[in-house]
Amino acid sequence: MTTVDINIDSKTYPAKSRASEHQAIADFKLSLNPGEFVCLVGPSGCGKTTLLNIIAGLDNDYQGRISVGQQHASPKIGYVFQNPRLLPWRTVRENIELVLTEAADPSYLDALFDVMQLTHAQHAYPERLSLGMSRRVAIIRAFAINPDVLLMDEPFVSLDAPTARQVRELLMTLWRQRPHTVLFVTHDLREAIALDDRLVFLSSAPMQVVSQIDVTIARNEREDEVKVEAFRQRLLNDYPAIKTLL
Repeated sequence: MTTVDINIDSKTYPAKSRASEHQAIADFKLSLNPGEFVCLVGPSGCGKTTLLNIIAGLDNDYQGRISVGQQHASPKIGYVFQNPRLLPWRTVRENIELVLTEAADPSYLDALFDVMQLTHAQHAYPERLSLGMSRRVAIIRAFAINPDVLLMDEPFVSLDAPTARQVRELLMTLWRQRPHTVLFVTHDLREAIALDDRLVFLSSAPMQVVSQIDVTIARNEREDEVKVEAFRQRLLNDYPAIKTLL
């Protein structure tokens, strides 16, 4: 479990139709405690995916500093993208083994398949999987490297409500067994409340932190939809500006 400190002074993109640049992120500061599950909530296009790409080291064209842990020269980052990104010519297990070292323990991967209820599908090809199953495979792949930090970019988007709830519950089962520091992006406030320790609300571009709110529902009560909805309504009543950020 790892501390993450994010300080982004500026992230810009060249404008497509005019000379000026588009500033995606400005004066952004956020810290994650070891083992904390933090959800980012903000309007579409505000820069959430850009932020995850910067943390993952996929985008180095920014001004600022990202610190993961205190002594990690090359921290391990697990990333669950919006699209599962599975290679169609490899089996489910082969897709996951691509990210593993030769020294990896096969029994650990077997345990991940078991928790995510995919043991029966590990030798199937991605075309035989439902979207919900594909998203579970992507989660296994991210956990399989035993990451210092886990980034999740709307991993349940496009799933119907029952499937999303099932995959969310499986994710939490896996996270409780193998806790990691998690930064999770979602547009769904109920989903965020059900999952996280802390809600971080973001502005439209240039993206900044607007407010941070701890979720005070006990984790063993998060599956109670009535309590989750009651907390959501209190948030919207106490912080009416949140509605403009969803």
